[in-house]
Amino acid sequence: MKRLMITMLIFALCMTAYSAMAQGADDFVPNTRNIPAALEEIPEAYFQPAQQAGEMVRLDYTTWESFTYEEKTHQLNKTAWVYLPYGYSDENTYNVFYFMHGGWSNETTQLGTDEHPSYLKHVIDHAIADGKMQPMIIVCPTYNNTSPEDSGDYGLAIQLTDQYHNELLYDLMPAVEGKYSTYAEDTTPEGLEASRDHRGFGGFSMGSVTTWRTFEHCLPYFRYFMPSSGNLTTDARYMDAIVDYYGYDWRDYFIFACSGTSDFAYYAFNMQILNMAASASGHFRMADNEAEGSLAYRVKEGYSHDGRAMMEYAYNGLCWFWNGDNEPDAAYTVDSVISDVINDPVFGDYGRLVFPVDEWYYSGETLKSLRLTWYSNIDPNKTVEIVNYMHDRAASGDVIFYDIYTAEEKAADPEKDDTGMFFFKGEPGAKFAVCNAGGGFAYVGAMHDSFPHALELSRKGYNAFALIYRPGAQTACEDLARAISFIFAHADELEVDTECYSLWGGSAGARMAAYLGTYGPTAFGGDDLPRPGAVIMQYTGHSEYSELDPPTYACVGTNDGIASWRTMQRRLEAMASIGIPTEFHAYEGLSHGFGLGTGTVAEGWIDDAIAFWEKQ
Repeated sequence: MKRLMITMLIFALCMTAYSAMAQGADDFVPNTRNIPAALEEIPEAYFQPAQQAGEMVRLDYTTWESFTYEEKTHQLNKTAWVYLPYGYSDENTYNVFYFMHGGWSNETTQLGTDEHPSYLKHVIDHAIADGKMQPMIIVCPTYNNTSPEDSGDYGLAIQLTDQYHNELLYDLMPAVEGKYSTYAEDTTPEGLEASRDHRGFGGFSMGSVTTWRTFEHCLPYFRYFMPSSGNLTTDARYMDAIVDYYGYDWRDYFIFACSGTSDFAYYAFNMQILNMAASASGHFRMADNEAEGSLAYRVKEGYSHDGRAMMEYAYNGLCWFWNGDNEPDAAYTVDSVISDVINDPVFGDYGRLVFPVDEWYYSGETLKSLRLTWYSNIDPNKTVEIVNYMHDRAASGDVIFYDIYTAEEKAADPEKDDTGMFFFKGEPGAKFAVCNAGGGFAYVGAMHDSFPHALELSRKGYNAFALIYRPGAQTACEDLARAISFIFAHADELEVDTECYSLWGGSAGARMAAYLGTYGPTAFGGDDLPRPGAVIMQYTGHSEYSELDPPTYACVGTNDGIASWRTMQRRLEAMASIGIPTEFHAYEGLSHGFGLGTGTVAEGWIDDAIAFWEKQ
């Protein structure tokens, strides 16, 4: 019956059939970034586990036996493995790529599992962390039907790839995109079609055959295709008829195809691609970007039919998909030079305060290579996110920085020049928090120890300030007292609620928060104002307290060589014994300066801290 498909398709050309489905998203912007002329080899370091590792999640779903799918008489329970990029959040929206295995394989072959990730999974983690690849959801399914051994039967596997589209469209895609945050507003065929620009399908060997079959049966639901070393046909007319059947043209899809000259599948695969490119229909225009064509083809000299080739083809394709001009250009990337950020005119004269004023305390020329003294867990993607947030807000005319001292006060004490507050605005009228970075009272490590916290708080609706203070315990506390006084004095202008404010800090910043909590702003030259409603402390061994201390939350790592978790635990136990609300967490194995704790046992601590604050 399959041999009748081309006849059916051609007949359909005479009918109106799917012409109404031919329209993609009118506002889609083609990716004008060129695919490199030669495939990029995977950096050797990428094969090792990444610090910023995405998560592999098992997804169980139900479907129907392939050959009797329409009758729905034999239900199957199947599994796919879903890759969620590092920092995945339901608050963000992700492109999704379906990645099929080859013969003699299953859903664990491509990226592995949570307990046993593959080398390619590590590669993807590194590529996303380095900004080479867009954070995306990757789904690893299987066309295996009633047996996990189905893919080992070549003849059966060929048939199953042709049957797989029913399961894909009606069962797997709804299971994935109904659970995770993709661009699909709903998981009906209509909803999936509307979000097709944000979906791709690819595979190697028999996974490549599945990719071509997905192009044939599911073109209305996918924009991007990545077949490698596995052909469907050498007849370009067959491929032309598919496109014509749906009423699309070359602007509505893009195929990134790869193979190697020593691959046993190369001859037939190469013939299919070249014949498609030579077709008079113009449906498969060879080009290096999708603004100029719909087909890119890369051949690797000497590569054969093996895992190395598969990984390199996938790496190159995934680095290009959705990584062009579809989204507004960000002001900065991981490769942006730190001095360029500091001197960006959008920041006026306060750009120098984004990073430590004393350059001795940081190293690195780019955002990717930034290192801060005493901190080892710097997240380059978070750094880029923060500076782009600041840039975009400043460029839009928002005030993101406030001086806490007057020009006269600065003239009298030039050290006060290097002070101020970065404002991460939340909901108008919401209460506020002041975040204080550590740095041993020698410098201000805001990029790791207060900016990320303030940004996260603002996204949860709170108004957050990140204080840049003068080094030294006394002067730092004086600056914090002045900042609190400034916020209270300008509460209406800032649109903040001053009731039950909180003070946050890590390391030295935690001591600042504690001191202001214990003694109040007046003790350090501030106005006569209430103490904070809560103090949130990270990784410090501070022991001093009083009966007037506010409710206090604290967390420390058990391997912290700078701050003793036991000291903090004893402090909070003593405070609790006199009736002060406290909450303490010692995170097993963590060292100093874990920041937001993303990807560690401390991940989510900030939500616990916010809940504690809200109780007061």
